[in-house]
Amino acid sequence: MPVMERIQAEVEGHPIVLFMKGTAQFPMCGFSSRAVQALKAAGATTLHTVNVLEDPEIRANLPRYSNWPTFPQLFIHGELIGGCDITLELYESGELARMISETQRQ
Repeated sequence: MPVMERIQAEVEGHPIVLFMKGTAQFPMCGFSSRAVQALKAAGATTLHTVNVLEDPEIRANLPRYSNWPTFPQLFIHGELIGGCDITLELYESGELARMISETQRQ
């Protein structure tokens, strides 16, 4: 399967997807770690992560797919939310918890 189709399948196949460096259990950078912490604190129980360090094709093409240059990248319901800073801002405002709550009700 071509890489762009694989990315799209990940994004559409899970309600909450975080493309990150490492895994939720063992993040490999501070930004990825902070994003995971915010998602868990906001109530995410169905978090699906993709380790971009394990797949050079996804790592190289995800910025083109999403038009977002950095990692991590958070998608909720197939929509790009943003990176670490935006995830943290949404967490602090309570918006991330609302978005996650809606996701887990469906």
